[in-house]
Amino acid sequence: MDVERLRVLRELADRGTVAATAAALSLTPSAVSQQLKILAREAGVALLEPDGRRLRLTDAGRALVLRADDVLAALDRAAAEMASYTDSPRGRVRVALFPSGAALLLPGVLARAAASGTSIEAADVDEPASAVPQLLADFDVVLTHRDERAPTLVSPRVRIEPLMREPIDLVMPADHPYAGRSSVALDELADESWISVRGGFPVDDVLESVAAATGMRPRVVQRINDFRVIEELVLVGHGVALMPRHVALQPGLVSATLAGVRAARTYELATRPAAALRPAVAAVLAAFRDTAAAYA
Repeated sequence: MDVERLRVLRELADRGTVAATAAALSLTPSAVSQQLKILAREAGVALLEPDGRRLRLTDAGRALVLRADDVLAALDRAAAEMASYTDSPRGRVRVALFPSGAALLLPGVLARAAASGTSIEAADVDEPASAVPQLLADFDVVLTHRDERAPTLVSPRVRIEPLMREPIDLVMPADHPYAGRSSVALDELADESWISVRGGFPVDDVLESVAAATGMRPRVVQRINDFRVIEELVLVGHGVALMPRHVALQPGLVSATLAGVRAARTYELATRPAAALRPAVAAVLAAFRDTAAAYA
């Protein structure tokens, strides 16, 4: 079977449609369809089947995608090994990070990766953890986060490595009646307005799970994903918020723990299952571990 046709099949599995696959590979949709038909003949079994107006992978197609992952990962490792015999860096690794995680960890990760001779191409990507399989179509490493009560992603094509736990605290203005306290019970905040993030992201998931545990239903008046904007709204009295502990608060805001409940988000590193065998990717994963250790 032709390697480039295996690459086309994997792109289709990642991106879902022939049109998106064609755009990613700079091909026409008809060229993609032709390559997939030839691959099916080479495999001797149907790899795709109709699903309304679209195509979906058959069981055999999904099995071949897993083998395509192995083949393409082996080629990446071979290229990295050959590069080690030259004066060039050990490789370029594409990394996606959620914005607040990037602010916390990326400076240290870049410094540690550079010391190992590895270059990083980083992008801040504000997507929920459910988007990881799609992100891995374009990135080698994805730093994601979830409510620690939520289940971790399970997929045969994704490797998840827990990285660190970050507590989630209550944030309020310095003149709030509870501002002098180290902890506040959620039911004491029953009359408060809340500034939260969009649904599906960890901070809102934490608020929802804590509310379910305590029976108090918070009144969310705004949903903003930028923590700096949330801080500004809390500062002038539009509500209180939950914020990750390591986000640097601006003057005029104070934080407190939520009494009687565990509230935290978990950082996770996602890669393809064989990606960590590439020296450059392994170096980047190690850089994340070393940087996160300071916050353990």
